[in-house]
Amino acid sequence: MDKPMKVSYYPGCSLEETAQAYDVSARKVCKNLGIDLEEIPKWSCCGSSPALKMDRLLSTSLGAHNLAIAQRQQLSEVVIPCPFCFRRLLSAKQEVQENEQVKTRVEDSITAELSDDLSVFSLLGFLRYFVGLETIGANVKKPLKNLKLLSYYGCYLVKPATVTGFDNPENPVSMDQILESLGAEVLQWDFKTECCGASLTISKTKTVCELGGRLVREATWQGADALVVACQLCQANLDTRQTDMGRMDKKRYAMPVLYFTQLMGLAFGLPYKELGLKRHIVNPKNMLLSKDFL
Repeated sequence: MDKPMKVSYYPGCSLEETAQAYDVSARKVCKNLGIDLEEIPKWSCCGSSPALKMDRLLSTSLGAHNLAIAQRQQLSEVVIPCPFCFRRLLSAKQEVQENEQVKTRVEDSITAELSDDLSVFSLLGFLRYFVGLETIGANVKKPLKNLKLLSYYGCYLVKPATVTGFDNPENPVSMDQILESLGAEVLQWDFKTECCGASLTISKTKTVCELGGRLVREATWQGADALVVACQLCQANLDTRQTDMGRMDKKRYAMPVLYFTQLMGLAFGLPYKELGLKRHIVNPKNMLLSKDFL
């Protein structure tokens, strides 16, 4: 980009703790692209799925509250890495726009008025369709030409299309195209939007291992060097449960599970140590060394 572009940035709770690697790599990559992520001041939790199940007005009001704060930054776009946060803030915006009664109740709840001017993007959708492949490709200094990758979108980022609206809900391609613009070979599979078990990782670990095991097993069978994700829950489930998955299959899995932003950073020539790659359970370093990438 010719000059720095400022956008509102909503990191969400997970990216401040368990998913710091996603946050760090997102900030580094955007800075490299000339994008200034201006964090929304004093943002609060979006409520995610629990709030939605408890109280619809509460859930919508939590999202609307954060949008109201973002409006005060007087920027046109808000960018959100987490699929759950993206869905909740975007849904809040749509619900308020489509129902005057909901709008009145929500604005009374948050004691603020919402305008229609703020555009809500997932980080993946923003980079693919707003920034664009040409700009991304122009920043590549070290193409990922030796890597065979599988894009995994998870079940929440692109569904339902009536809400998310930026990719095909059954066969999304935005991450594939970004990875290809980095020089990687993107393999095709039928599990792009299958569920990994999401937040059941503690309460129903066996279910998570069964669902995630299908993904890791298929990725291993296809000869992928890594699974690539845009969701911190997907990353955590697939990265931390591979020992249990292998025990169920009587195999030993060691499939790196990387954020797409980490691979963008590597392709842009950013240092390995600055992209949060040391935080993963399955260490990707040996794989990258074997491919003559580091």
